[in-house]
Amino acid sequence: MITFNTEDINYNLPEKRKIKKWITDTILREMKVVGSVNFIFVSDEFLYRLNKQYLTHDNLTDVITFDYTENKSVSGDIYISVPRVRENAATFAVLFIDELHRVMIHGILHLLGYKDKTREAKCIMRGKEDYYLLTRCMSMK
Repeated sequence: MITFNTEDINYNLPEKRKIKKWITDTILREMKVVGSVNFIFVSDEFLYRLNKQYLTHDNLTDVITFDYTENKSVSGDIYISVPRVRENAATFAVLFIDELHRVMIHGILHLLGYKDKTREAKCIMRGKEDYYLLTRCMSMK
């Protein structure tokens, strides 16, 4: 089950049904099954507090993933800062929705076991992000 929630902001994700299909297709392509995946859209302040409390990082970020995956059942909470994604979209001169989708699939890739701490791992993660962003067109018909 894939859900979309907000915590301390007002945000309504467009095309939820199509996004659920895209996320489900991504998980299945990685030979896993969908467990319980929760996307929670929040403010910078909310995500900053999570980042500091649980990861002991004293900085803003666009996404934090809490992984509850067991065996092949992909589960977790993916917290996304909408203001941070909006700012990053402007910085990188891309559409907000495209940057949001990149952050969403980034969180899913973490639940699928991909890491981004080393240069090599970041390269693999970016390649997977790009690949699954391309598959979005097929999944979101």
